[in-house]
Amino acid sequence: MNWQDLVIAVVGGDEREQEISRLAARTGATVRTFGIPEPDAPIDGVAPAGTLAAAIADATHLLLPIPGMSQDGSIYAPAAAQPIHIDVHVLKSMRAPRLVILGAADDRLRTAAAAGGATLYEYEQNQELMLLRTPAIVEGAIRAAVEATRFTIDANRAVVVGFGNIGARLAVTLAALGARVTVVARNPVQRAAARAAHLDAAPLDQLDTVTEDAPMLFSTVPAPVVGPHTLARLAPRALVMDLAAPPGGVDLAAARELGHNAVWARGLGRRAPVTVGASQWGGIRHMIERTGGDPR
Repeated sequence: MNWQDLVIAVVGGDEREQEISRLAARTGATVRTFGIPEPDAPIDGVAPAGTLAAAIADATHLLLPIPGMSQDGSIYAPAAAQPIHIDVHVLKSMRAPRLVILGAADDRLRTAAAAGGATLYEYEQNQELMLLRTPAIVEGAIRAAVEATRFTIDANRAVVVGFGNIGARLAVTLAALGARVTVVARNPVQRAAARAAHLDAAPLDQLDTVTEDAPMLFSTVPAPVVGPHTLARLAPRALVMDLAAPPGGVDLAAARELGHNAVWARGLGRRAPVTVGASQWGGIRHMIERTGGDPR
């Protein structure tokens, strides 16, 4: 495969995408960026574009951010001056093979890709890549929890909803810091895994009981599972952190109305952008290589 034939547009994201852009340029591909934070110094081989259209026009590959998309269909781009939407018109401006690689798409982007002749590669469920970035996410969550509270994690109760990749690593880390952790999960195998890790565990239908007077709740489930009734049972001014991709699992507005310290912990992988960006680029590069680049 001849990387010099590829034009890679990196649109949206954060410092992780800076690292992805840098590594993509090292292959010899033409790399353009739009909507990512301005680096401290220019990145060799990477050309910032002034507009979304300029970044994507004639690109063979479009790399979108790791985090999920917002509910309004915009991509994750905290440094952008305005929301960035990828529509059928910009996708049609690409050239074959029109490969769009991102963590997770929504139905609007899937529809636009189909109409624009683009192929989506979603890697949110790629177990290897998820595990590689999980430590950075958990470290970021712990930092956010420390900064958002006036009590210690040590010797306090913490409820972790969900025991997937992030939930499992988070629960074990909280326990290592001295928290008394209860994992709430619908899956009995996950509850068994939590108990095997010396954590308490409960099924989802016992969430209200488990959260009674708890000062900390962390949700990693990307579906609405923590509502006002559950939030009302927490200790006053509890920490409520939602780590799930949109639409999230916690009614954060209700949490704030109840006086809790509500945190939407999105983009935590940016705490270690070099490590996470490199791991994500490794997976992206393999995807491109499996397709042979195909720069028709």
